[in-house]
Amino acid sequence: MNKNQVLPSLNKKSKRQIIARLASYFVNYKFSVLAAFALMLGSNLFALLGPYLTGKAINAIGLESGVDFNAVFYYCALMAVFYVISSVLAYILSFLMIRLTQKIIRKMRQDVFDKMISLPVGYLDRLQAGDLINRISYDIDTINASLSNDILQAATGVITIIGAFVGMLLISPPLTAVFILTVPLSIFIAIKRSKEVRPLFRKRSAKLAELNGFSEEMLSGLKTIKAYAREDNIIDKFKERNEDAVDAYFEADYYGSLIGPSVNFVNNLGTVLISTVGSLMFLFGYILIGDISSFLLYARKFSGPINEYANIMGEIQSALSAAERVFRLLDEDGEPADPPGAVTLSEPRGDVSFSDVQFGYDPDKIIIHSLSFDAKAGQTIAIVGPTGAGKTTLVNLLMRFYKPQSGVISLDGTDIELYTRKSLRGAFSMVLQDTWLFEGTIFSNIAYGKENSTKEEVIAAAKAAHMHDYIESLPDKYDTLVTDGGVNLSKGQKQLLTIARAMLSPAHLLILDEATSNVDTQTELLIRDAMYRLMKGKTCFVIAHRLSTIRGADLILVVRDGDIVERGKHYELLKKGGFYSEIYRAQFE
Repeated sequence: MNKNQVLPSLNKKSKRQIIARLASYFVNYKFSVLAAFALMLGSNLFALLGPYLTGKAINAIGLESGVDFNAVFYYCALMAVFYVISSVLAYILSFLMIRLTQKIIRKMRQDVFDKMISLPVGYLDRLQAGDLINRISYDIDTINASLSNDILQAATGVITIIGAFVGMLLISPPLTAVFILTVPLSIFIAIKRSKEVRPLFRKRSAKLAELNGFSEEMLSGLKTIKAYAREDNIIDKFKERNEDAVDAYFEADYYGSLIGPSVNFVNNLGTVLISTVGSLMFLFGYILIGDISSFLLYARKFSGPINEYANIMGEIQSALSAAERVFRLLDEDGEPADPPGAVTLSEPRGDVSFSDVQFGYDPDKIIIHSLSFDAKAGQTIAIVGPTGAGKTTLVNLLMRFYKPQSGVISLDGTDIELYTRKSLRGAFSMVLQDTWLFEGTIFSNIAYGKENSTKEEVIAAAKAAHMHDYIESLPDKYDTLVTDGGVNLSKGQKQLLTIARAMLSPAHLLILDEATSNVDTQTELLIRDAMYRLMKGKTCFVIAHRLSTIRGADLILVVRDGDIVERGKHYELLKKGGFYSEIYRAQFE
């Protein structure tokens, strides 16, 4: 789905499914839910006795025999006690609901993060990082706000409506009939307007995700933007997306805010009708003045939840839209399960074979055609070719990030599809052109390549990658903190750290995807010599544009348009005078 596309409006079935899935999170905390329900019921029942006692107190003032002060004080005192009890229960309920919703949101956020980790690479390649971040942050925060406030208000409102309606019936059925005349109109306005507002809130979430994705993309390339003096252009593009997001927010909030005043106007008309008819009934002796007061209070309590429902409708719609986006992600298929009987790959030799492999990211656009080659254990296999030739695709297939349309990829004579995915990927270590460092010390970033690494092992790997002397020159040495993806390191230094990490890894196979692209020529020579020593006995796949790094490879595969057009050692390929020779001359002559 295009990231700019606004999702279609939720139908009733989808809405019920989303509410049911939200409710399923409460099942894990059923005792807290039962306690919350008991507190909610108690708090509302005590509050609903207030209007009844108010009427009794007013009637005690209007007795023909005079004012019964004892009765007035008794009803007022009892009313104060009930309201205090109701407030205390409501406070405990609010505290319990906050704790409960935080537990639910923690579980939901963990579910979303776990799903993100389990999603196949092909799915992640189609999404912006900002969109995923938006779902785990903004969308879940929106759901949290609704669970902790709106759901409580809605549930409390149901009890209040039922209790107030019973109270009105007991006081005066005729006045209740008058009051009910305006209720359908209030409900009709609330429901009709909420349906119109719902897609606006879904559009709002989509526009915010687009804005976040653009911001993340631009901030990650800020140096390049400044280098090309394109700040004004980017500012204009951000302004356009920002205005779209603001317009979406305004449209959703504006039309959502109209629901409350519209419903409140109808409810006020109901109050006018009750007051008029009640006054006439009082004049003819059909009702006491205190009962009219109680009835009006019950009527306001009955209308209150409808007003609240109308006012929070926008927030509820926003929460449902956010929940749909979250559940849409949770419903995505993760990586396929390992086949029955899949075996764990342990102590691999490193024999790799591609046999008639055919693949395309789009099945209708094949980019790898009948690819076949063998890599013996301990060999270094270099893959070279122009951009877009399919070099990195070979690695993606080897790691089972993607599955070929046909053909077999085997490791140690066994189809890699028959190994467990975890053990297969654990047999490889990788150094990519795009370096990844996490917030932590230099030591922990290098030690990430091997669990329970000793300091001696980390130092040995750093020395082999020619980073030890630089690290020792830092004030905190190996305890120096790497922040914000390594912003305090140069590109070359970050690449060297990832190379040290790969050197430390006990994996039997190694993948280097443009691993020396950010390293100067002198350091490249040192790293190449260190790599040959440390990679001894491992099967290595080296993807490189700089041919100087792969001269000593046991086998060089020259890939062009998805096919291996040449294969052999460096000097053999130069003698052929073919495509590899052309690439070499272009670089060195």
